Amino acid sequence: MYQRILVPVDGSSTSGRGLGEAIRLARLTGGRLRLVHVIDELSFALAMDAYAGYAGDWLKELRAGAAKLLEEGRAQAAAQGVDADVVLCDSFKGTVHEQVIAQAIASQAEVIVIGTHGRRGLGRWVMGSSAEHILRMSPVPVLLVRAPEELAKAESERFTLPVGEVASQ
Repeated sequence: MYQRILVPVDGSSTSGRGLGEAIRLARLTGGRLRLVHVIDELSFALAMDAYAGYAGDWLKELRAGAAKLLEEGRAQAAAQGVDADVVLCDSFKGTVHEQVIAQAIASQAEVIVIGTHGRRGLGRWVMGSSAEHILRMSPVPVLLVRAPEELAKAESERFTLPVGEVASQ
């Protein structure tokens, strides 16, 4: 029962909830985790905005943050007696959900465990839902771990549309 568990992580609180559930599942089954983080065009563009005054290498910064995130996840699993390996997808070859599905196939995952934000309305329409795409396309079962309603609402309220001259055209 579920010896190879794939867990996409992005550093959000809901992703952390998914990781926690995956660790519990792995402890119950004696399974192993593969933690995956994807740097895609959107995260790169957001980093460019966040580091607008920074003249350094944005991709290097994203990779460093991702490596730290993955190592923290591995340490969290190890603290619970669960083995985990980590994969950073930073080739910009496909969407987040395509790369997660590719990792599931490559690692022969038996289940994917995902924390989901539960976005609704405009936030879901604009940002999309990687979890929903993974659920629809996955060749293996998917366990969605939803954030509590108040957390999903708080995170969705942080989402704002761009403003300014270009946004209004």
